[in-house]
Amino acid sequence: MSDLKISLFQVDLFWEDPEKNREKLSRLIKGHSKTDVIILPETFTTGFSMNVKGYSEPKGQPTLDWMKDLAIKSGSCICGSMMVMSGRGVYRNRLYWVFPDGNHKHYDKRHLFTFAEEDRYYTRGLKNLIVEYKEWRIQPLICYDLRFPVYARNKSKNPYDLLIYVANWPSVRQTAWDNLLPARAIENASYVAGVNRAGSDEKGIRYSGGSVVYDFLGTPQNRLVKKENLIDVTISLEKLKDYRKKFPVLMDGDRFEIKD
Repeated sequence: MSDLKISLFQVDLFWEDPEKNREKLSRLIKGHSKTDVIILPETFTTGFSMNVKGYSEPKGQPTLDWMKDLAIKSGSCICGSMMVMSGRGVYRNRLYWVFPDGNHKHYDKRHLFTFAEEDRYYTRGLKNLIVEYKEWRIQPLICYDLRFPVYARNKSKNPYDLLIYVANWPSVRQTAWDNLLPARAIENASYVAGVNRAGSDEKGIRYSGGSVVYDFLGTPQNRLVKKENLIDVTISLEKLKDYRKKFPVLMDGDRFEIKD
């Protein structure tokens, strides 16, 4: 069974400056060691801005082209979310997952952060995404989704193996981040990776990072840090499947479905 090397890019972001953020990330990715999956924070081109008319990219262009180029050249999957105009007057906080061959899929943030009025500017997504890569099944989600466990609920038939959260999660609520991530890992018998930004934004909001990978027991697989850092973690599909075979907790889950 295939091991998977995932790389967490915990970076400070330039406020509402896609070109500078792409240049910075290009430099970091090109200088990074070979990996299977590169994970970038939420809204990595702008920071967590509500200026959708100024910075949303039609159908993800040109940043999606930038992601494709880097994925092809690095031989790695790349994922992260950004502002996207998906239709006339329709804006999304959209995560793109780009494969090494340049093909891509996307997930639109389901739970919009009303506390910051995200729901006033963005349209929520209605479908989740499971990506299949190197024998792994991976579900990416975005920031505030972390507070809603039903939406991330794993299923006994064809379960995902890795749950990813990309975020702009502020320091003031860091305790929630640090506790909810291992909870998602334990309850879903899955690896969980959380990638948060670092630094502070133009609104004076501080971010303490804490990007981390947890195994299916809720055990951290790396050291949490507050500043900019690039973190590599290799996870084992064989260990996960062996654990699920010995302790088949997913089989005993409640049989219900989400209906919108």
